[in-house]
Amino acid sequence: MRPSPEALTDRLARTRARMQASGLDGLVVVDPANLHYLTGYDAWSFYMPQLLFVPLVGEPLLIMRAMDAGGAHRTAQTPPERILGYPEALVHQRGVHPFDWAAQQLREHGFAQRGRVGFEADAHFFSVRAFHALERGLPEWQLVDSHELVNWVRLVKSQDELELMRKAGRVASAAMQAGIDAVTEGARLNDVAAAIQFAQATGVEGAEGDYPAIVPMLPTGESADTPHMTFSARRLGAGEAVSIELAGAHHRYHAPLARTLTLGRPDARLERLADITAEGLALVLDALRPGRAVADVHAIWAQHIAKHGVEKPSRLGYSIGIGYPPDWGERTVSVRGDDTTVLEPGVCLHIIAGMWMSGYGCELSESIAITADGVDVLTSAPRELIVRGDA
Repeated sequence: MRPSPEALTDRLARTRARMQASGLDGLVVVDPANLHYLTGYDAWSFYMPQLLFVPLVGEPLLIMRAMDAGGAHRTAQTPPERILGYPEALVHQRGVHPFDWAAQQLREHGFAQRGRVGFEADAHFFSVRAFHALERGLPEWQLVDSHELVNWVRLVKSQDELELMRKAGRVASAAMQAGIDAVTEGARLNDVAAAIQFAQATGVEGAEGDYPAIVPMLPTGESADTPHMTFSARRLGAGEAVSIELAGAHHRYHAPLARTLTLGRPDARLERLADITAEGLALVLDALRPGRAVADVHAIWAQHIAKHGVEKPSRLGYSIGIGYPPDWGERTVSVRGDDTTVLEPGVCLHIIAGMWMSGYGCELSESIAITADGVDVLTSAPRELIVRGDA
């Protein structure tokens, strides 16, 4: 579902309001999720330099590789004359960068006035060479870190976005069930991943799948004490545990989900850890509500696990929404003790109670949306250690 013109107008207005509050005269946007949010553009072109320039006043300008600019009108709701494509001869050249050309175009379109221009300093696809090209080509600009300005605008979802998040949650739940069904003694991890990926792409009735920002992650056996492990042809053995972390994606909106399974009776340490984790996750879900600070929610979790003598140094979750590789997180809210963000309806989070010990681990998570009076859990799977085979 493409965002409506009215939605894009509202997003641009809220972005400009935050720009004005930050003292910015312009903004260079390169994060593909933010490009999608502000224009509707969607294609696998983010591995090449591309940008959207948002002036405080005037029409934005979208600049990308010529072969992508030619088709941007199929998804981007940007006037064709405001979409420019740099020549192919600039791709992967040692002495010149596509943003040299972009800087010249910005100058010719009247954007070379003196002023403070924000740029996405921590975006995955903004290279040092790209920054230097803008700095060299537009010396009038005072380039400053925008500190995830558009990401923060994205934090509170509209009703239409929340519906996309719910559908992503349904895709995630189906993909998790496919993964659970594929975990059997002797199964290869890459075959488990294939079952998950098929379900991610297929989706469910009324909610087709999209490609997720991250591949299925399958920490197994002793490596389950470490998150973000992917998969190989390794076969699952009797008594082993495997954690599955994945996301359902629908029209670029992501709902992650994690569960831990064991083949046969679980190790006593893992069983105890899973009970503690599940109980803590339930407490957190009950505590999430508008008007409450993120740090206060995290304190409930911290007190719970401390009572049981275990620790979790990593954060308990983060904001989610639109996602492109290599990450499905929004890079704004982090559920931890020092985040004072106050929750409000429309904020979506991945609450991941990932407990990574020494030689074993347990992951239980849900994707949620804050509502007017509490929380809407977007994902669904047994909220416990899942035992496959004879217990």
